[in-house]
Amino acid sequence: MALPLLMIVIGLVVLVWSADIFVEGAAAIARFLGMSPLLIGMVVIGFGTSAPELTVSALSAWQGSPGIALGNAYGSNITNIALILGTVALISPIVVHSQIVKKELPVLMGVTVFAFGQLYDGSLSRTDALLELAVFAGVMTWMVRQGLKQKADVLAAEVEEELEEHRMSFAQATIWLVSGLLLLMISSRLLVWGAVTIAQNLGVSDLVIGLTIVAIGTSLPELASSIAAARKGEHDLALGNIIGSNLFNTLAVVGLAGAIHPMTIPLEIVNRDWPLMAMLTASLFALGYAGKREQGRINRVEGGILLAVYAAYTLYLINTVVSA
Repeated sequence: MALPLLMIVIGLVVLVWSADIFVEGAAAIARFLGMSPLLIGMVVIGFGTSAPELTVSALSAWQGSPGIALGNAYGSNITNIALILGTVALISPIVVHSQIVKKELPVLMGVTVFAFGQLYDGSLSRTDALLELAVFAGVMTWMVRQGLKQKADVLAAEVEEELEEHRMSFAQATIWLVSGLLLLMISSRLLVWGAVTIAQNLGVSDLVIGLTIVAIGTSLPELASSIAAARKGEHDLALGNIIGSNLFNTLAVVGLAGAIHPMTIPLEIVNRDWPLMAMLTASLFALGYAGKREQGRINRVEGGILLAVYAAYTLYLINTVVSA
């Protein structure tokens, strides 16, 4: 047990660090290629922070561990909203005033409902997976077009400031991008091996491991970037990270895993994990969408409620393991 635990710790540490340099390198290269700050924030940073989920789930599916692949994707979505946004709101109440972010919230809700249609029959075929990837491509295209139509946006200003603070040469950006990608793959392999080994030794389902240890670990980049953004008052960047990550997890991460290895959907995901993910997504829509007002807001009380929901969910998962 000591060696698998060590591999999980090493894998998580390297995973978080490599994801950070991967995203910074990718953002810098995107800027050199002429991509606008708004699109860099929406596409590169928002989806780039989900690189750990993508590599871990793809590798898990390849090695025949669908529970970790699915648990990682949906568990990360639950973690992103309940744990990360809850924590960020406690640090600094989140003011939502970006029109782009507001437009993404209904899309995220629609994608969450779409995901249920792929799960309810108890299997994720390769056709289902390819359909999810096609929807992801469609969502990406829509987001890019919306971004190009937007003349000025708070999110763009926040990303521009971040890019200025981390300015680098093209050669340095390339080295960071390639190094980050290689380390992501290596650390993901260590993490998956350790998680699967522990699950087998303890007789715990790999789904529970994926929903807890792996999901929290792969969500650490979102946690770090969102807290840093919140401390600087960059609320749209913090919320945009979560929305982009959840879109990516629901469509691209699950879609790629299913395309690699079609899988049977555990009943717990349909009856327990997807309903919680949908409820949290709906609450995010309700809290973040301002309606006729110019600004939406997620205050500290609401952040505390999100954290309480996450704590209750985690304790419930632990209890199912102990009582099994």
